[in-house]
Amino acid sequence: MSAPPTVPDPRLWNDDLAPVPPGRRTWTWGHIAALWVGMAVCITTYTLAASLIRQGMNWWQATLTILLGNLVVLVPMTLNAHPGTAYGIPFPVLLRAPFGVFGSNIPALMRGLVACGWFGIQTWVGGAAIHATAAVMLGFDPAAAAPLPVLGISAGEFLCFMVFWAMNVWFIVRGMDSIKWLEALSAPFLLVVGVALVAWAWWAARGFGPIFAQPSAFRSTAEFWPVFGAGLTAMIGYWATLSLNIPDFSRFARSQRDQMLGQALGLPTTMTFYSFIGIVVTSATAVVFGEAVWDPVQVIARFGLPWLSALALVTLAVATLSTNIAANVVSPANDFANLAPRLVSFRTGGLITAVIGVVMMPWKLYQDPTGYVFTWLIGYSALLGPIAGIMIADYFVWRRTRLDVADLYRRDGAYRYTAGFSLVGFAALALAVLPNLPGFLVRIGAADAAAFPAWLVAGYDYAWFVGFALGFMLYSLLRPLFPTR
Repeated sequence: MSAPPTVPDPRLWNDDLAPVPPGRRTWTWGHIAALWVGMAVCITTYTLAASLIRQGMNWWQATLTILLGNLVVLVPMTLNAHPGTAYGIPFPVLLRAPFGVFGSNIPALMRGLVACGWFGIQTWVGGAAIHATAAVMLGFDPAAAAPLPVLGISAGEFLCFMVFWAMNVWFIVRGMDSIKWLEALSAPFLLVVGVALVAWAWWAARGFGPIFAQPSAFRSTAEFWPVFGAGLTAMIGYWATLSLNIPDFSRFARSQRDQMLGQALGLPTTMTFYSFIGIVVTSATAVVFGEAVWDPVQVIARFGLPWLSALALVTLAVATLSTNIAANVVSPANDFANLAPRLVSFRTGGLITAVIGVVMMPWKLYQDPTGYVFTWLIGYSALLGPIAGIMIADYFVWRRTRLDVADLYRRDGAYRYTAGFSLVGFAALALAVLPNLPGFLVRIGAADAAAFPAWLVAGYDYAWFVGFALGFMLYSLLRPLFPTR
């Protein structure tokens, strides 16, 4: 990679953070679409509709909520992708414009730590698929194993988790080219498997079963809208992380048309389709097995044919691997590298992510699907929504898409602000997060709802929207008043 036109500060530069030269921007719209198919087709996408239906929605309300959420998040996704394609810069370097050359580390690490949690969750899911495959092939009962002290999972589960973890680490060490290869090969394969699952559901249940006939549990629109709002926010929260660090990928795109078309074709369609598959297959399990089984690992393990179960579970492991590497490694690897470019490369940052993903004990985050969606997803969307609003306001409203790339890598350039920190950026961020804090404290049980105005608590169900709007407006108002602070 070539250096900027002036000598960069080594504390702000390494080869992984450097702008991608035009000759290496080779990703077509097909590569971008395949990236999204590879990221969206995974077990957590399959189970999204489960949480919404458990909250009282019927099948079409859950499907529509997922579609709308992904159409909404597509907007900041394509907008934040623009500077990556235009200048070849990654997400943490783009953050230097609104937050300062050193201040950028704070929002980058906020996003990076969320990715570490996601890395752990997806690694746990992939390990569970391997464990289920071993149980089918070797004939042991996974439920019979005693959990290990402290960890709370069996030795076999932990071993399979670490095996899948090692597979992820292999791709981390190989770098970005291996990720492009993985996504391009896995995307069509995973879509075919999804269609095959729908065909099995139709054949096994002689139709799509009782879930399609199940009415909504809401007796009035007053009961429906709070759940819809929280569900919509959670669906946006699912990709709120990628809506920030999408420049990490769009920097390799050939053109703005490629990144926009690839994302529009790949993201909302795949997310809705695979969530719908989850509904269809689960409706079939209610007929075939006598109970609704939402976990596809458990569904496949019940097929009764060891070779078929093993093949299907390996497919789920591939789906989870392709999602995990692209969605949950690239960003924190760059974010940690941004913290100390002289010491941390992309590979080192990815390995740090992998280690933190184990330490967080992700199986505990994923135990309750409802809590995972309505606490985990909404909780971090309250933090990431304001960052997205600030990024878009800075790049499109304040700078009119013009960045001084050389100064992004210099501590004494246009983005130095106050000792490398933008007071305006952090003021807008703090003020935008603040209204969502009461609702978050109530949701996790740290405060009583009666301690806050009801509208403030209820507003938490729309945390991403509230944070995004406030971050965008506050930054747009404050930056012209204090342009160099």
